[in-house]
Amino acid sequence: MTNMELDSERILVTGASGFIGRHLCRHLTAPGRRVVGVSRQHPDFLPEGVIPAHADLADPQAVRDLVAREKPEIIFHLASCVKGSRDIALVRPTFDANLASTVYLMETAAELDCTRFIVTGSLEEPDEVRAPPSSPYAAAKAAATAYARMFHALYQFPAVIARVFMVYGPDQKDQKKLIPYVINSLLQGKSPKMSSGTRQVDWIYVGDVVEGLVQLATAGEVNGQTVDIGTGELETVRGVVERLARLSGTNVPLEFDADADRPMEQIRVADVDTTEALTGWRPRTSLDAGLQATIAWHREAGPTANA
Repeated sequence: MTNMELDSERILVTGASGFIGRHLCRHLTAPGRRVVGVSRQHPDFLPEGVIPAHADLADPQAVRDLVAREKPEIIFHLASCVKGSRDIALVRPTFDANLASTVYLMETAAELDCTRFIVTGSLEEPDEVRAPPSSPYAAAKAAATAYARMFHALYQFPAVIARVFMVYGPDQKDQKKLIPYVINSLLQGKSPKMSSGTRQVDWIYVGDVVEGLVQLATAGEVNGQTVDIGTGELETVRGVVERLARLSGTNVPLEFDADADRPMEQIRVADVDTTEALTGWRPRTSLDAGLQATIAWHREAGPTANA
């Protein structure tokens, strides 16, 4: 199976001002290509060359107006409420941002000549149907995956689910995420406070994720499938934190607290061999190389850029 060139002229990216969205938009911009970035933030947060669009994706009429105006050939649906807390207050926000928006976008795009709809899944989704999701976020993501598969099966809609594993890399400004929090703490000489760190995670560099998503946009027989975007390797949270301390050259004490562990954490490793067979994509960045590049970005950006 060979992949086609990404020659589409009209591409829509939701969540364009987010971590992965910014990296993806930078990669996609090219002469003659119209890349529209949907974001709730100010256009200054979008990469140069991206056409800004504002829409509440939880509003079906706003989605219909957006898609009818832009008529995208490819949609990368990255917009999401990415909060893993178990708090009941997150049920409605994750439903709106992760499930309702996905359904409204697919429903509208199905009426147009959309050649590929890539929706991001999550490693937090339960593998078994009877297994309860571990959080409101996981429940909404699992339901969105089910809808995408249904749209393909019933309506031949070209949806594919990119199950993205734990993404990290430069320009991740959310201090609630482990790697930017730990790096900035270490660079400021502060001791980061964490859980026990025993959870095993498949960590994937953002540059590799972008290349994987682009491959999914043109790969052949992937519609209706869930395709893993990860490395196929596990490293504990503690191991990553210790690598960060070593690579940054700091001697700040590390604090691990088992009482801070969250219940029902998923431990899953990406099936990279199947992904490569389907798309030709395989990650290229080693964990140490990716962490080193991320530390370098934080050193250059300084603490004010990461607030």
